[in-house]
Amino acid sequence: MIELLKKGILTGIGLASLTKEKIERFGKDLIKQGHLSEIEGKELVSYLEELSEREKNNMDLKVETVIIRILKTFDVARKEDIRKLEKRIALLERTKFANLDKTHSHEI
Repeated sequence: MIELLKKGILTGIGLASLTKEKIERFGKDLIKQGHLSEIEGKELVSYLEELSEREKNNMDLKVETVIIRILKTFDVARKEDIRKLEKRIALLERTKFANLDKTHSHEI
């Protein structure tokens, strides 16, 4: 019975979209209706929560990969790129002003 339920849930519902509360409610409903024992219900809930978390992580990775690909395609600078440029500019400014001070120090 549990295997049949697992397969039905996996094929019929977007597992990554299930919240912990929904999964627990589903398990309790199956127990109340007599489809599962208390132990089977807890095992099913635990299994679905773990699977849901894995699916969410997989989905996050897929979305991140697609976003990175889009950013590269459109040649958009990332925060990291901008920070590197800001550091380089700050260094150049310090160097320029230090050199200016040296060249004008004899005028004082």
